[in-house]
Amino acid sequence: MSFARTDTSIVGRWWWTVDRWTLAALAVLIGIGAVLILAASPAVSERIGLGSFSLAKRQLVLLPLAGAILLACSLLSVTWVRRVGVLGLLGTLILLLATLAVGFETKGAQRWIYLAGFSLQPSEFLKPCFAIACAWLFALGKTQEGFPGTALATALFAVFAALLLAQPDLGQTFVLGVIFGVQFFLAGLPMLLVVGLAAGGLALLVGAYLWLPHVTERINLFLNPEAGDNYQVERSLQAFDHGGWWGVGPGEGRIKSVLPDAHSDFVFAVAGEELGLVVCMAIVALYGFVVLRGFARLLGEQSLFVLLAATGLLTQFGLQALINMASALHLIPTKGMTLPFISYGGSSLLALAFGMGLLLALTRRRVATGDET
Repeated sequence: MSFARTDTSIVGRWWWTVDRWTLAALAVLIGIGAVLILAASPAVSERIGLGSFSLAKRQLVLLPLAGAILLACSLLSVTWVRRVGVLGLLGTLILLLATLAVGFETKGAQRWIYLAGFSLQPSEFLKPCFAIACAWLFALGKTQEGFPGTALATALFAVFAALLLAQPDLGQTFVLGVIFGVQFFLAGLPMLLVVGLAAGGLALLVGAYLWLPHVTERINLFLNPEAGDNYQVERSLQAFDHGGWWGVGPGEGRIKSVLPDAHSDFVFAVAGEELGLVVCMAIVALYGFVVLRGFARLLGEQSLFVLLAATGLLTQFGLQALINMASALHLIPTKGMTLPFISYGGSSLLALAFGMGLLLALTRRRVATGDET
């Protein structure tokens, strides 16, 4: 793709202002995800009585749509990023309420809803929309005297945290809380409140351990693997050990055939066995590059909204990747969270494409585009 610097079309201006290095890194992650879905999903498909490539087809058919969403969102001006985020949050609120009313239960949690024949997890779309809306409220609170931005952002977090806990979904609540906390801190949170938020997060974790049986079980298994069934984690670690430095080759792994969530929560273990430690480190480096490159693009940013919104999106992206990979390596208790652009999951794929498209829009060089900030 090549455009003259004098090209004033929408696509021409986009090409010279978007962060092409981040775009390339995301494209590589999507490509790796396609390879690993083809490698990991056939065994899972056969185990649940579907055709060998049924799950792979479901995921791969969504890749063009995800790419279109990412590119379309990256074309937006800052003003339209704000509008899309706020409208998306309102839509997500409706879907979350509908999920609690008519959603279906999977593994003890009611997080999914059928929409136009497609099973959708609204909480995936909540995270990027919340990051945008919360940043807007914080920015208004700082730039418009008398506007209760901080109070409204806090109320917004409380409402959505309550909806997520009602499902229950402690993992997504934790991610949402970290996004909120990081944005609050950058917006000028007093240190006393920093301590208060940390204490509140710790209290939430203790409460979840005491009153949510599946959380109790996962933490107990992490602290004492001999206390119960730790089958998936053991197979995951076995996969990394079997893969060694260079892996056994794409499609040649054996552990995935006995790893129930090889295509989703433990897809990083499939990468470890089939592609080896070197490629796994490259995947980690790609996630780190996207996050650090994003923060580097924000250096010198004058718009508080852009700074807070982009930071929220980067925090979600990096934290989600970290949780998934750390769970597969038994560094933290297991948590059902997708590896961005690599794990199986249509809702996750489309929501991440949406969020990273907004990030690309926010980090474009707006001096050259004249976009409204």
